[in-house]
Amino acid sequence: MKTLWIKLSGKWEKIKPLVTKSIESGVEVLVLDKENVKKVKELARGIKVASEEGGDIKIVKVKNKKEAERLKKGDCALIEVDSKEKEKLAEWVGKRVDFLIVETKDWKIIPLENLIANLQGEILAVAKDLKEIPLLAQILEKGVRGVVFSPKDITEIKKAKDILNELSLEKIVLEPAKITKIKNLGLGDRVCVDTTSILSMGEGMLIGSQSKGFFLVHSETLENPYVEARPFRVNAGAVHAYIKVSKEKTKYLCELSAGDEVLIVNKEGKIKKAIVGRVKIEKRPMVLVEAEIKNEKISTILQNAETVNLVGKNGKPISVSRLKEGDEVLVNLEKGGRHFGIKIKESIIEK
Repeated sequence: MKTLWIKLSGKWEKIKPLVTKSIESGVEVLVLDKENVKKVKELARGIKVASEEGGDIKIVKVKNKKEAERLKKGDCALIEVDSKEKEKLAEWVGKRVDFLIVETKDWKIIPLENLIANLQGEILAVAKDLKEIPLLAQILEKGVRGVVFSPKDITEIKKAKDILNELSLEKIVLEPAKITKIKNLGLGDRVCVDTTSILSMGEGMLIGSQSKGFFLVHSETLENPYVEARPFRVNAGAVHAYIKVSKEKTKYLCELSAGDEVLIVNKEGKIKKAIVGRVKIEKRPMVLVEAEIKNEKISTILQNAETVNLVGKNGKPISVSRLKEGDEVLVNLEKGGRHFGIKIKESIIEK
């Protein structure tokens, strides 16, 4: 995930609205003058502040290796790269600090390409305007770790965050699997996962009875004449099922609780995180859904209700009440097994 650091200078009365907007927009770090650090901490909890003094992250301007000796663990080095010597200095310093801000002048792309290649992208770059943000975030495809940006007005804060959010969306491979079995079951304990986000059409969660295969279960965003839409919710299935909480890790649905992070995936495989606000476990009639992909059988158990949807091969929701053998739905197939929810390379059989 690309991070956004918003740099604000000036009197508190002038920058306070921009500070508030930054917090509301989910900006990760505020870069402030030392006299404003305490005021921000009084305004909101949890926001990180970088400053020359008093912040969570100490910014140290570095012009040579001798000055770099002042750096301590957790500090952020700030280097203006205006020559090959400064580029080499930035590379040397970048291997020794947690954070490195690079500010470039006339030559912008080539020095950053070299630093990204040598430091594997673990740097932040200063963007002079909104147009530079996507450029910096995609240099050598990997891009910089984050961007430091000084907005010209309050509207540019959210625009900058939206640009980085869109560029940060990772993808997960979704493929069509053919439905081979649908079986009505008796009552079981099913889990509704209510998030603190409004989900969109085509978005849902990856759920499966086996750690190798996950069905894209659609959010309750669809309108119908009988029940109000619940766009924050995914009726995810039986308590035993796995849910992907990151690209590499799963949990059992019954383990989820308020404050946990879960993975939200859309029909194109783009992923983002959401926070669990509530988990509802209730007894409901259930249905077993089995599918086949690449000679692998996968399954999951869902509530048998018209409002529970998988996502078809065409990207459109398809209710489990209308699902039939031969239909194709989007799934994520993995190799290997899991140990306490963490993906590992091993042979494992799950039926």
